[in-house]
Amino acid sequence: MIHFTKDILHNFESATSREWLETNGIGGFACSTVIGVNTRRYHALLTAAMHPPAGRIVLLSKLEETVIIDRHRYDLSTNQYSGAVHPRGHTNLEGFRLDPFPIFTFAVDGVRIEKSLFMVHGQNTAVIQYRVSERGTRSVQLELRPLIGFRDYHALTHENEALDRSVHVHHEKLASVRPYPDNPRLYFAHDAEELSPKGYWYRNFEYALERERGLDSVEDLFNPMTLRFDVSARESATLIASTEVVDVAPADVLCRQEVDRRALIVADLPAEDELVRILTAAAEQYIVNRGDQKTVIAGYPWFTDWGRDTMIALPGLTLVTGRDEIARSILCEFARHVDRGMLPNRFPDSGETPEYNTIDATLWYFEAVRSLLQYTADYPFVSAHLYPVLAEIIEWHIRGTRYGIKMDADGLIASSDPKVQLTWMDAKIGDWVVTPRNGKAVEIQALWYNALRTMEDIALKTKIPADAQKYSTLADLAQHSFNELFWNEEGVCLYDAVLDNQRDASMRPNQILAVSLRHSMLSKERAKAVVNAVERDLFTPYGLRSLSPADSRYRGHYEGDAVARDSSYHQGSVWAWLLGPFIDAYFKVNGNGKKVLDQVREWQRVFSPHLTEAGLGHVSEIFDGDSPHHPRGCFAQAWSVAEVLRAVLENGVVRKSGRSTKAVAVS
Repeated sequence: MIHFTKDILHNFESATSREWLETNGIGGFACSTVIGVNTRRYHALLTAAMHPPAGRIVLLSKLEETVIIDRHRYDLSTNQYSGAVHPRGHTNLEGFRLDPFPIFTFAVDGVRIEKSLFMVHGQNTAVIQYRVSERGTRSVQLELRPLIGFRDYHALTHENEALDRSVHVHHEKLASVRPYPDNPRLYFAHDAEELSPKGYWYRNFEYALERERGLDSVEDLFNPMTLRFDVSARESATLIASTEVVDVAPADVLCRQEVDRRALIVADLPAEDELVRILTAAAEQYIVNRGDQKTVIAGYPWFTDWGRDTMIALPGLTLVTGRDEIARSILCEFARHVDRGMLPNRFPDSGETPEYNTIDATLWYFEAVRSLLQYTADYPFVSAHLYPVLAEIIEWHIRGTRYGIKMDADGLIASSDPKVQLTWMDAKIGDWVVTPRNGKAVEIQALWYNALRTMEDIALKTKIPADAQKYSTLADLAQHSFNELFWNEEGVCLYDAVLDNQRDASMRPNQILAVSLRHSMLSKERAKAVVNAVERDLFTPYGLRSLSPADSRYRGHYEGDAVARDSSYHQGSVWAWLLGPFIDAYFKVNGNGKKVLDQVREWQRVFSPHLTEAGLGHVSEIFDGDSPHHPRGCFAQAWSVAEVLRAVLENGVVRKSGRSTKAVAVS
């Protein structure tokens, strides 16, 4: 259990750097800081996915909370404005914990108030409860003032005359608002004694992280009503915000159901390790519905489902956690969207046609299938549902598809459109592709070879010898050409990309995949040299740098406006997901003796405190390349969580069996 005490909660800077996340399994979410002050446009108590898993709208931004004890008013909420923090309810906080969802403990004039918040799985519904204790015979009331946004989750809202201020009271315990005709109706089920429908605009909230990112950072929010609860003689007050008509009465039942559902997720952990327990619980939050199948949200708070991220994350989110049926569902869902031999790069927020600007997502699909077979040996399923799609993908790559993606005469895969960023190093500013890697990129060849050997294996197991021979021949050709073309004798490592006769010797982490993937084209000696070079120049305990600090283009900090950030995204920033391939490769070339295990466990020890320092219980998207490697980007990234979890379990870094109940405490 992750928890914090007053030393963190009363330190505004420390508290606002720690963010909690609740999700609902259909793309909706809630998130904020451990003291409830919103520092991002994405912070809200209910962001609904109206076209799951996309179509996200911020409905309920936050609550203004006041407790009245014997007629004395005390604020529980905290807001930031330009040059001011008001009110300062966080000074009344004495504890915060994830148990399993966010629980805030306030101590006000001797009265204890415990606030909890969770989302109902499968619904755009947030349940907020307050439990009061140690009040004696005193009079205690609670006032809640909902602040609504009703906007796209990437946008901001401001005071306007178009907003419909009316509150529809369905009955004494249910009210709703619909401030704009194009938005859904938001229902408030409650057990308050009084509802006052008089509304007000709250102006000029400042979101500090948006300001730091060079974006619009000031928002106005509307308060449509005030709810007053008398908790002098009862123990709790409840508010449920939902896009559905809901009843407040079953709130406690919903709470127990959610606690039980989450307990099942971590009931049978594969290892006795707190990092494994935390990341197993986190893994479930990225798996969401897309129609009647499953997909993966790439990261919170701003990504939807991306093809590349989904395939890389699939083994860690589903297979190592024993959820192979979800893995099958995801693979089938993406098979439906294969077009011209390509997997979608991403599904846009508004749900229109998927985008296919990726060369590697499709090849990662083969690795996800290989991983499924590693865990389940379910060749009949792959043969019946996936093999025809996989074979078609290979044929498209041989004859050519979008963006000039085509197998060359040497058996390697090339792309010929310099204006499109096709690899995972995909930052683009206007017409400027920041890390141009067209031609033949090193990891694409590693993935292509891995795909061909995977197809050879499937064909052999399912008794299609002609196909097996074809894929074996193609793989042999690719392996020979790769070693001839990509080995950098001077650097004793691999080139990052080859375009015509130009070889890019940039020291980047992409070459680690030529070692880490199950099917590798390198000799043991060359594999060892690659791992040594990557460890020497790129390794940090939080992941691999995207460019060597010795390179003149290296950027050690990811900060500033959009141009500054995008130009450093893959020019030095540390990517946590690459810990997975690096650990695989490290064990592959060094063995798994005690000295090697001790070294990796030491890296794990250094890494683990991160789970309490940014997105609580999650792993950030990126970190600064320079020490102390401050976390950046999304505070909760699917492939970061998945690859760390997969690597430590598959390589025996954590000790098997049993389950831990040890708490992770920060004070």
